[in-house]
Amino acid sequence: MTMQTDYPVKTICKVLDLARSTFYHTRAVAEEGDLRAALLELAGQYPTYGYRRLTALLKRAGWTVNHKRIQRIMTQMGLQRPVKRRKKRTTNSQHDFPRYPNRVAELEPSRPDEVWVADITYVRLARDFVYLAVIMDVFTRCVRGWHLSRSLDRDLTLTALKRALVDQVPHIHHSDQGWQYACGDYTDLLTEYQVQISMAAVGKPEENSYAERLMRTIKEEEVDLSEYADFHHAYQSIGRFLDEVYTRKRIHSALGYLTPSEFEENWLAQQPEPVLK
Repeated sequence: MTMQTDYPVKTICKVLDLARSTFYHTRAVAEEGDLRAALLELAGQYPTYGYRRLTALLKRAGWTVNHKRIQRIMTQMGLQRPVKRRKKRTTNSQHDFPRYPNRVAELEPSRPDEVWVADITYVRLARDFVYLAVIMDVFTRCVRGWHLSRSLDRDLTLTALKRALVDQVPHIHHSDQGWQYACGDYTDLLTEYQVQISMAAVGKPEENSYAERLMRTIKEEEVDLSEYADFHHAYQSIGRFLDEVYTRKRIHSALGYLTPSEFEENWLAQQPEPVLK
């Protein structure tokens, strides 16, 4: 004989002499506590996320919530985004290398590897600075290549480019006019792969806005939240962020709140014929 262990709420409340409204209120309070705990954990993992991205993450985890509720709870919990730090300039456009026009000003990429963007930023260690070069595909927001170096030289950007070209080749490569991108070694490699070269105008960082936003994300969500003991520590931590967190865990509002890897995989799966890389 089996025992009935689940009783109707009406029966439970009658036995306990408890109003049903009290029962549901108690359960709602418990659920609210669980939601706040889940929200706090996600906010700790992604401290620069706003209420919209955190709402999307909660929905992915199975919660039935809307952004207005999460915004209200975040305000009550004092979950505020950190103050942004100013960026140290790493671009030197005073050189005699050839300049290239901006070929992406009116272009809206419609497929992977149509446009790659590149940029450089600095990373503070305990006693000195190192430099990070990153290349990103605009359509998917996937990081195609990156390199961390102790020197702000041509090998910094050239190594990132060589890594990116191992698996994919873009139609257009866009950057600022810094000498690391304009030097012969870099442009010759792009030309060898028949890549069109595009550059933002001097003093117009908004013309390389995708790369600027990528670097801001890296700074806010990894670099500014870390204290790197040495070069090796920085290399391992930043590499983990770019290859695992940014590409495979971090959702993007521009990608319909998917990660870059999810967005690219979904796009490729929807194509009638396999896409050659």
